[in-house]
Amino acid sequence: MPDQSVKNIYLLGLGALGGLIAAKLHDAFPDSVKIIADLKRQQTIQQTGLTVNGKTISFQFITPSHGHGEADLVIIAVKNAQLAQAIQDIKSFIGENTIVISLLNGISSEELIGNGIGHEHLLYAYGVGMDAVRESSEIRYTNPGKIVFGEKDNHELSDRVKFVKELFDKAQIPYNVPVDMNKALWSKFMMNTGINQASAVLKAPYGAFQLPGEARELMLAAAGEVMELSVHYGVNLTQADVDDFLKILGTLDSAGKTSMLQDVEAGRETEVDLFAGTVLAMGKQYNLQAPVNEMLYKKIKSLR
Repeated sequence: MPDQSVKNIYLLGLGALGGLIAAKLHDAFPDSVKIIADLKRQQTIQQTGLTVNGKTISFQFITPSHGHGEADLVIIAVKNAQLAQAIQDIKSFIGENTIVISLLNGISSEELIGNGIGHEHLLYAYGVGMDAVRESSEIRYTNPGKIVFGEKDNHELSDRVKFVKELFDKAQIPYNVPVDMNKALWSKFMMNTGINQASAVLKAPYGAFQLPGEARELMLAAAGEVMELSVHYGVNLTQADVDDFLKILGTLDSAGKTSMLQDVEAGRETEVDLFAGTVLAMGKQYNLQAPVNEMLYKKIKSLR
């Protein structure tokens, strides 16, 4: 039964991940969920519709300039190239108690968002284990994955974390709140740096990486450079974190595609600067070489 206790949940970005999450939230809170989008984007979505696993979702929309009322929760699910605009678009919806969650890839979006709207509004977050693919106006997935989120330290859960947990429970959105959120973010960064980039260069689905072979070796080599880098930043990823990554990979639809491969196939700008670009920049601070990521960076840049 829909829950009416939450007044305003606003979301930016209806790609594969954003659409999956928005659909689940809409089912639980149909009168509370609104998509922030300009009029042109609204018209496009309304004309084509949006279906998630065969179900058409009729979202409510609100324009960035039409900010009124404090949002309980804002979820940012755009690509990195749209982040700067997204930060501007949410400002009119931020009240004293608004919680903001970013589902962007990489390890830098929270800092940028916090600088724009205030760090006190942020919870750290990322999505993992989803195999959602968006083609035109249709989103399909077999594994909804989960949202990993929390404060930097979650030994004791804050009221904000408890609020989001309750909301996700009602929306049947799987989640995890790790004790050490910073390490969890780095673990996802390692995973993305490996699988996203290798899949984009090889133009290969998840299945190519689920069994031993050259594709998996390339993925693990790129991820290994992140593991080495993490030591210098006090995070200390280990082989156990790589093993956890491989377990998650094994649960994904073998025909599914990473977000970066979907971007390459659609001719969109990739997020390689968030992955190899970040590895190279952070490694330079410690004179660390990252030859695999350097190679991937050059190859992916040449794909567009």
